[in-house]
Amino acid sequence: MFAPQARVISRGQTAEKAVIQIHVSVPTRAASKIAEWCAASMPSKVYGVNLGSWLVLESWMLPQEWLNMGGQSCSDCSTCIADEFSFAEAFPDTVDAIFKTHWETWFNQTDVSTLKNLGINTVRIPLGYWIVEQLVNRQTEFYPRGGLEQLIRGLEQLHAAGIVAILDHHALPGVQTPNQMFTGHCTSDVEFYTSPNYLRALTWAGVMTALSHLHPAFAPVFAIEAVNEPIMDAAQTPGYGAYQENFVTVVRGVEAAVGVKTQGLDSPQTTANASQAILDFASAQSSIRFNSDVKTAMGNTANILAQIASDGSTQFNLRGSGHGQTSLVTNFMDVNWQNDNPPNPAAAAWGPQAYDNHLYYVFGGVAAADPEDYMVSICNLGRVQADAALGDSPLWFGEWGLPTQFDATDMFLQEWADAQKLAYSKGAGWIFWNFKVEHSELAGNLSREWSYIDGVEFGYLTKDPSTVHNTNVCAPFVTSS
Repeated sequence: MFAPQARVISRGQTAEKAVIQIHVSVPTRAASKIAEWCAASMPSKVYGVNLGSWLVLESWMLPQEWLNMGGQSCSDCSTCIADEFSFAEAFPDTVDAIFKTHWETWFNQTDVSTLKNLGINTVRIPLGYWIVEQLVNRQTEFYPRGGLEQLIRGLEQLHAAGIVAILDHHALPGVQTPNQMFTGHCTSDVEFYTSPNYLRALTWAGVMTALSHLHPAFAPVFAIEAVNEPIMDAAQTPGYGAYQENFVTVVRGVEAAVGVKTQGLDSPQTTANASQAILDFASAQSSIRFNSDVKTAMGNTANILAQIASDGSTQFNLRGSGHGQTSLVTNFMDVNWQNDNPPNPAAAAWGPQAYDNHLYYVFGGVAAADPEDYMVSICNLGRVQADAALGDSPLWFGEWGLPTQFDATDMFLQEWADAQKLAYSKGAGWIFWNFKVEHSELAGNLSREWSYIDGVEFGYLTKDPSTVHNTNVCAPFVTSS
């Protein structure tokens, strides 16, 4: 997401292709239960929140904690310790322990229980590529280690609460958008849109796909999002259309290799472990879709999967099977996110696919900065229909919030919340940014408009996310079609 500018004071290494042959003992759950570890079903209507600043930290949302951790605040986030990259570079010996404390306190069982009590059925989990630690070039890239263990812990807690999850590739190798904390490295040097970094991102997708079908903790995962908020000008994202197609092929190829029924692909009949099965399956493919990048990414996935399975903190059954499991939903920012003749991700669809749009009025460019224009705009929003006309359906709104460009009254924020929920529910649903924001003197009143939990407490958002205070809130603002 884009951090509010007034608040933002500063706003690799390819795995070896050789596969490690390793057998990990079957977990305590019986093999007959393996089919239950499948990707979760997508809700009929998404009512969700983002788990922002958990596994991709954005210091603007927790300014006091960030200073307590040892970070800094500055007007240009590229010039001080304002993101994960600069922090890890500055504190190489203590970064892992410091972030472990943050991960365990920012999102934990208390938060899961609160979200369950509020009726939330979905979370979108922003992740950096560095959660797959084998993808990081430690000579030039600096990030904390241990995030995968925390993701597993959180997914287990979410699953117990009956909440499903989207794994959102929020921060891409090489950085996908300039000068944003959400990329993990606030820099103007954007290098994601290059062959080496596309390959690393494809490998990330392969690993997340395999874990979603083989690791029991990943049971609540139903979708993987390819890229959070790429540059809006398609002229600046060369190769992005090919990456979309390759992303889907990697996901489907890995699924087929581990036994998930995939249209057009025959799953192998093998007793080999998943790592070997993925490698063998990729080598056997000869279609145009399985190009050299896809095959290399699948080979890298196989190698990394074996390494993760051998890690004492993340053991799982490498001989598990995806037979009988549900295909993951591949997820992209919608075609209308970009301008200047962008590629349409609908062209890459193969199996279940959904689309994401983000809408923040507070940054301008959507409506005039006054309550009436805001309401006229949202009450006549046509994004769901515009996307559907181009094949980008179902569409959910993966980020939105209550912030405005003016001093909003409590009454307006309640109407603003109702109107946005009604507009976004015309599609597949919505996911609020963020689940919470720090309460501190330094954070000021930030949580009033950015925290879902506080929004419910203040009465702006209803305790039942499927309802609104006033179903006719838009009646005075609807214009003729």
